[in-house]
Amino acid sequence: MSKIDFDQLVSEMKNQTVERPNKADAGTLSGHAAGEPFEKCVYHYLKAEYPDKIFKQYEYLNDIYLRHPKHITLEQRYALFNSPTALFLISRGDKATREWSPTNIFEEKQNDTADILYYEDGIYDIIDVKTRNKSKDAMPPNIISAYKLARMCALMIDNEEYDNIDIDYVEIDWIEDNGQLKSVGAHHRNLFKANPETLYINWAAGMQIQFHVCDLDQSWTLSREQWTRQYLKCFVKSAEQRCERMREDYITPFLKYI
Repeated sequence: MSKIDFDQLVSEMKNQTVERPNKADAGTLSGHAAGEPFEKCVYHYLKAEYPDKIFKQYEYLNDIYLRHPKHITLEQRYALFNSPTALFLISRGDKATREWSPTNIFEEKQNDTADILYYEDGIYDIIDVKTRNKSKDAMPPNIISAYKLARMCALMIDNEEYDNIDIDYVEIDWIEDNGQLKSVGAHHRNLFKANPETLYINWAAGMQIQFHVCDLDQSWTLSREQWTRQYLKCFVKSAEQRCERMREDYITPFLKYI
């Protein structure tokens, strides 16, 4: 799997200081605005340590298509991945892929699955950077769609892809200090080390799995295949409970009127 030294990364990020975005605006920073400078810190550090293996998601897509100029059809471009699971997680979709060209390359999108992508010898490590304002209490952030994760698990099982996909999260805790944002802590967790039963799905928030990275359980010791099957079991159980509540709240009370 990924050869990134996350312990060293966390150590480097613990004492980072960045300029406050929108410094002239003394208002409250949004999560994305505050997070972007620290995300860049993580990216630049990893790029320096692993120069040929670290990409932004859109950079990887541009790079792989630019290096294969004869691959012009949708099928040819998708075949470059050699991984249905990676294709599902990081491709831009049929229309965008079909319209890509050296003069119409991809740009960064906020909803890309990976903030940062590590790629080496067919291994894809999706790295998501989260930031947390330690001077305020906040709900856990949206991490990933529970439905997307379920579809990913199904693809991993169907294609027996258990050793080429990894998902890692880095959290940087910060406070505002004299017009700067100062890191006061950093954490790393791996999604596949979390017991799927501990993952909270907020169905009212777009089916998002939510957690603070520092609080993510890391007790899972069984195989990756067992993880995917256990997650799907938990997802289906949660969806069935949601369906039952929807029926009780929004169908049953009104059946007598129709």
